[in-house]
Amino acid sequence: MLLLRCPLLLLLLPLSSRPQKFPTRDEELFQMQIRDKAFFHDSSVIPDGAEISSYLFRDTPKRYFFVVEEDNTPLAVTVTPCDAPLEWKLSVQELPEEASGEGSGEPEPLEQQKQQITNEEGTELFSYKGNDVEYFVSSSSPSGLYQLDLLSTEKDTHFKVYATTTPESDQPYPELPYDPRIDVTSLGRTTVTLAWKPSPTASLLKQPIQYCIVINKEHNFKSLCAVEAKLSSDDAFMMAPKPGLDFSPFDFAHFGFPSDNNSGKERGFLKSSPKFGRQTPSKPRVDLHKVCVGNKNIFTVSDLKPDTQYYFDMFAVNTNTNMSTAYVGTFARTKEEAKQKTVELKDGKVTDVFIKRKGAKFLRFAPVSSHQKVTFSIHSCLDAVQIQVRRDGKLLLSQNVEGVRQFQLRGKAKAKYLIRLKGSKKGASMLKILATTRPNKQLFPSLPEDTRIKAFDKLRTCSSVTVAWLGTQERNKFCIYKREVDDNYNEEQKKREQNQCLGPDTRKKSEKVLCKYFHSQNIQKAVTTETIRGLQPGKSYLLDVYVIGHGGHSVKYQSKLVKTRKFC
Repeated sequence: MLLLRCPLLLLLLPLSSRPQKFPTRDEELFQMQIRDKAFFHDSSVIPDGAEISSYLFRDTPKRYFFVVEEDNTPLAVTVTPCDAPLEWKLSVQELPEEASGEGSGEPEPLEQQKQQITNEEGTELFSYKGNDVEYFVSSSSPSGLYQLDLLSTEKDTHFKVYATTTPESDQPYPELPYDPRIDVTSLGRTTVTLAWKPSPTASLLKQPIQYCIVINKEHNFKSLCAVEAKLSSDDAFMMAPKPGLDFSPFDFAHFGFPSDNNSGKERGFLKSSPKFGRQTPSKPRVDLHKVCVGNKNIFTVSDLKPDTQYYFDMFAVNTNTNMSTAYVGTFARTKEEAKQKTVELKDGKVTDVFIKRKGAKFLRFAPVSSHQKVTFSIHSCLDAVQIQVRRDGKLLLSQNVEGVRQFQLRGKAKAKYLIRLKGSKKGASMLKILATTRPNKQLFPSLPEDTRIKAFDKLRTCSSVTVAWLGTQERNKFCIYKREVDDNYNEEQKKREQNQCLGPDTRKKSEKVLCKYFHSQNIQKAVTTETIRGLQPGKSYLLDVYVIGHGGHSVKYQSKLVKTRKFC
């Protein structure tokens, strides 16, 4: 039977005529002994049948002890590395004599007993180096003092240890099915469907099992402990203890012992409590996601990125013991986005482009003849769009465009231009684009920097309003339109109607006020005013000004909401 000891605890005997026994698998005695916290004042105790969580400093070995009193005792020891590989070794040595040579029954002096233990190396039973969950299992173990030595040479790390003398009846870890692989049953651009066979612990033993899926882009994980260590936010892990204060005294709940208020409960696989030791600043969240799906055996992971490789791990978790077993992880690459159709631009021809919210469109311009310069004219109808122009793979231009913009780039013989247009995050985008090698070919009218319409409040009457707007040095045709709107018409409604690409041909003839040509060589004086008459008292009107270029293409200024006086 497995008894729990450490170098000091094994030898610290009370000042009485008989030595005190260590906890046994006798349930009543076990409960009585673990309630006596003074009995376990060191951290090197491994309880029989409970998983412990602990911490290793880099290059600082740690040793645990337990005692098997009887020969031919079954024994199972499981070590779970969390966030770093471990070196660990299990060895056994004969138990020291408990009585003095004179047979008085009195315990030997403390220092003499310590020396008996520490001076003997013992027989090595098993050793391992790596980051796998590894086991030592024996159906018939000799009696003796067992030592478990652990070392991390890579970094400070967490780990877990579980030991039992009744492995057949305990079975705290969920059993894996005969085929423990995760199958990818469906693959999309943003989704992956996974399926797996149920754990016999759930299907045959009817124990409560839930399945937890872990998704990341780096690698597969060999234990749920490693996942939670990576997340650095799970409550199942202790923070690093402060050197020199290695849990003395410590809270026994961290090592599988119930607290005082739980002393009446049946002993089982007790969960660890994390909140002790030195607190460290929380780390930023990594691109790692864990989702528990209950007892399902199929699950679709969504919101993935196209053409991206993901690693998937599955863990069966016994909800009674909170102990888990890893399935064989898998990986899969999501499908690519559908190939974007590239629109061919013709020299001097306007092309209408529609882009979905957050979407993108690709256009190609391949001039037939040699050219010195190429001009790209963009008219963004709604919100700003981003344009990128590459010539034979080299980036020449990257700009955000609002309203009308023109870009002139140096040409190159037999060059091909690839244009990428990216839409707004707010909503769908519409635009017109013109590419040409003829420098004088300009279909879109030029615009001033300020395309607002100004209304003069002092000139407002019950039947008229007076407005002004800026022009340019280029002679263009301006048309003004009016539309009566409700009094509750607001800026939000006006914003939804700000499609600058809709021309006068979409308006009713009754809404037209007038058209006129206007320009000024002096840009400072390029201002025109107009009084709109025949309006109704106390009514609201939406005014629009369109400037029409030589090619017939129009651009709308920003709409203006005005209201006539109610009393004059």
